[in-house]
Amino acid sequence: MGSIDRRPDGKYRARYRGPDRKQRTKQFARRADAQRWLAQVETTVAQGSWNDPALSRITVGEWAQRWLEGQVQLKPSTRHRYGILLRNQVLPAWAGVTLDRVTHADVSSWVASLSAAPLAPSTVRQAHRVLSRVLQHAVKDGRVPRNVAEGVPLPRLGRPQSRFLTLEEVERLATAAERIGDGGDLVRLLALTGLRFGEAVALRVGRVDLQRRRLSVVQSVTEVNGILEWGLPKNHQVRSVPIAQSLIEPLGRRCQGRTFDALLFTSPQGQPIRIQNWSKRVFAPATVEAGLRGVTPHDLRDTAASLAVAAGANVKAIQRMLGHASAAMTLDVYAGLFDDDLDALADRIDGLGTPLSSVHAPQTPPTGRHVPGLRR
Repeated sequence: MGSIDRRPDGKYRARYRGPDRKQRTKQFARRADAQRWLAQVETTVAQGSWNDPALSRITVGEWAQRWLEGQVQLKPSTRHRYGILLRNQVLPAWAGVTLDRVTHADVSSWVASLSAAPLAPSTVRQAHRVLSRVLQHAVKDGRVPRNVAEGVPLPRLGRPQSRFLTLEEVERLATAAERIGDGGDLVRLLALTGLRFGEAVALRVGRVDLQRRRLSVVQSVTEVNGILEWGLPKNHQVRSVPIAQSLIEPLGRRCQGRTFDALLFTSPQGQPIRIQNWSKRVFAPATVEAGLRGVTPHDLRDTAASLAVAAGANVKAIQRMLGHASAAMTLDVYAGLFDDDLDALADRIDGLGTPLSSVHAPQTPPTGRHVPGLRR
């Protein structure tokens, strides 16, 4: 149990002994404040949620740096993005604040200020996520009892409008890309397989199985600060992707006479393709020439999903093709593509036989006849 005594200077000193058997004290101007603080401390000790106050006096800035340095599991691109969020959004507000002074209300106000800046809702949510992970790391290390960033209201995300191309538009775009800079095969591959750009340009000849009509997606490449970083695909979803019949011949030409480890697609100088360079040099001019201004490389991935749905693929097959973490994620992103399936399902139900309305209609007994259970 703790105790409170009055010092010669008139202040009240509260003291208690923590689970580590060390005695700690704090002074207050009023006895009521000392009693309230001591009661709170004794409650955390009894509940097993007590933390050494000295551990929570480290600043968010210093703790965030330790946290980021320890995230060895992150892909280089993700680690780089977290660093930018810390530098631009998190640390300007929190760098000099100690962990024990971060409150739920203050985090809520900070999120509101970012939204009013204004920043895009996605950026605000990502910045909050980084701060929350920093604080959760402090919880696991026994520096604070709970993560005060949890449950903070966040801005709603607007659903970006996907653009789905038809096969005729894909071919028009690919033909334009061929004329401009040998980009036709890459355009067709992206639109018919749904590979992410980094996965497509990381494909190697040995990962193309033309007999089985399969691509083995085992690697991806991302440019981070001008350096190409090679690693696993997003969500670590190593997968096998079907090759459309129309891709067999062009991919076969690219594989012919080349070594197992050779990149399937390269720049004119024989180097790995960088998305910024390729978009500026080939893709953007091709969209203008094809009359498809505003189309992005990612729209080709959306196009692949729409073509797969039109071909009758189910959600699970599309999830595997795209490398989504779950079928729920696929539905969340592409739910609108399955509206026609719902209409067809309703039609099939109607075609099963006797209409439900006649099955559940009340039966009227014939006039003049006694039916057991009915009163005359």
